[in-house]
Amino acid sequence: MLWDRRIEPAGLTVTAAASALGVSRAALSSLLNCNADLSGDMALRIEKAFGVRMDTLMRMQSAYDIAKTRSREGTIRIRRFHRTPALHA
Repeated sequence: MLWDRRIEPAGLTVTAAASALGVSRAALSSLLNCNADLSGDMALRIEKAFGVRMDTLMRMQSAYDIAKTRSREGTIRIRRFHRTPALHA
């Protein structure tokens, strides 16, 4: 995530960043290690603590989710649904 790259240069440890966000170190670490998706709550916390707009963060998360799902599109086997016309008596 874009803001993840700013933690170390800003001199923040994960523990200090988690404290600034009001979340556990484990919760932030999970997000930073891509083991959890960005939630609206976390995006708002990041906005308040670091100034990165929540809207931007959520768009980034959505774009990532779409790309990740598209990358496995070939493994999802679904036939297109076609509605049949209703028969009128």
